[in-house]
Amino acid sequence: MSTIVGIDLGTTNSLVGAFESGLPVLLADVEGHRLTPSVVHFPTTGEPLVGLKAARAAATAPDRTIRSVKRLIGLSTKDQLDETAYAVVQTSEGLRIPIGDKLFSPAEISSLILCKLKNDAERALERKVTRAVITVPAYFNDQQRKETKQAGELAGLHVERILSEPTAAALAFGFGGQGDARQMIAVYDLGGGTFDISIIAIENGLFEVLATCGNTRLGGDDIDRAVADHILRQCGIDRINEKPESFARLLDACRVAKERLSFEKTAEINIPFLSPSAHIDFSLTRDVFERIAEPFIHATKENCLRAMADAKLVPGDLDAVLLVGGSTRIPMVRRLVAEWFGREPDTSQHPDEAVALGAVIQAGILSGAVQNTLLLDVTPLSLGVETFGGLMNVIIPRNTTIPAKAGEMFTNAVPGQTSLLVHILQGERELAKDNFSLGKFELPFETGPRGSGRAGIQFEIDADGILRVLARDTRTGTEKLVEIRRVTDISDETVGRMIQSSVEHAFEDMQERRLVELEIKARELLAATTQALLLAGNSLEREQTETVRQLSGELLKAVEARDPIGIEKGITSLDDATQELAAKVIESLI
Repeated sequence: MSTIVGIDLGTTNSLVGAFESGLPVLLADVEGHRLTPSVVHFPTTGEPLVGLKAARAAATAPDRTIRSVKRLIGLSTKDQLDETAYAVVQTSEGLRIPIGDKLFSPAEISSLILCKLKNDAERALERKVTRAVITVPAYFNDQQRKETKQAGELAGLHVERILSEPTAAALAFGFGGQGDARQMIAVYDLGGGTFDISIIAIENGLFEVLATCGNTRLGGDDIDRAVADHILRQCGIDRINEKPESFARLLDACRVAKERLSFEKTAEINIPFLSPSAHIDFSLTRDVFERIAEPFIHATKENCLRAMADAKLVPGDLDAVLLVGGSTRIPMVRRLVAEWFGREPDTSQHPDEAVALGAVIQAGILSGAVQNTLLLDVTPLSLGVETFGGLMNVIIPRNTTIPAKAGEMFTNAVPGQTSLLVHILQGERELAKDNFSLGKFELPFETGPRGSGRAGIQFEIDADGILRVLARDTRTGTEKLVEIRRVTDISDETVGRMIQSSVEHAFEDMQERRLVELEIKARELLAATTQALLLAGNSLEREQTETVRQLSGELLKAVEARDPIGIEKGITSLDDATQELAAKVIESLI
């Protein structure tokens, strides 16, 4: 088979590698650098610059230099956007970056980074490269994965697999050898722009992600900005009055200082002429840095606890905690992770290269260079459809191993229906209105009485986490296949709040579901009773008819009052009282 490269398309840096002579190798560019800054610069004339040259241009033209574009992938509204030195506009098709008279999508910018990595790989391997495995944060939603795949295609790559970064990291650390006993590991991945925590079970070469949680808008970049803001305040400089070029210079200095503080107690930040009237001469100590960074690092703790709870594990069940991502070099990160998990984390792999190395190993698995290893990922949120009464019917539960396929049969809820509305939902709440809407479409079918229609709805998630929904009328064979392209853009903080909300409101949600189901059952019984009385005519004694009408009225009042106890009692009473009525109806039909 042809070579498949593995690519870590990172927020801050990106890498590419391939299997060579039976070994996973990360490939360097023409200047000998394996790390490629995920930066694109558009000069006023000429072709875009990508990588180190683009990063160097940020200080002089930040408005034409695109950093951290990964954080824009899949977003559609500006209120989801963090502050950027370059302009971002909202269009009907999503967020776009204006450069000159052109608008670029995040996928198009990402494709320029991927194109450089592709060219670097072709130069190093001395052959064409057309196939790739690309990593993404485990908590990337459906739209974000699709746009990442689109970026690869725009760069001339057939994307064989979209692989979750923590899963790739587990491969890089050497877990999953044949014959190994079952192992439980946590992968703590804190990079420049994203955070992921995944709990993975590994046995005999089988990787199964038990739970994953994270934040696609939290990373070392946020710490850099907080440090820069602190320095400006301490120096009495109003950031609002500073030029973007000046703040870009300060950010670069803060990144260097952060790296120095991983092995030194103090880092000097000296920037003469930050502006015509401002000079920076500041000593940043590790203690001060840690006070600034602590809220960001502590924000990851909740994700860790949630992932462990979802996996139904306690720290003592883990065999290892792996640290991945450049920001895990911060001593405070290592100290707190050790405290939270009750064990020293494994730092044996290069934190910037582990994910890329895992992507290369996955590429080797797909190309046949690596045998006896299988990766199973999970879907982070439940997927289902809205049913009659505004309830959510789960088709694929949260944390189901993917690829996955599941389906159910549905019928028309009211007589005379000519189509079935399929409303696709994502979330953990019992009511449809409390979950995220992924899309809607209609499946036409022949009109008929209530319950006469039959429609099968099937959900399929492929190995990349892309969702496809098939609806088929079993009577006529009419079907509609929909690939969800506009997934509701939600931050991981919002997802986290929703999951927490599902726990907090579990009792009332279940009570509401029970009430809605009782209301549906009651209205069905009332409609059937009314029809039965018409069919029975005068064959039922007057006293029995009056009793049935009285109980029907009481049940209707309980339904209108939304009284679950009254509805339940009313259903039982009316059901008992209509036994003879049902017999009379059957006799009249024979």
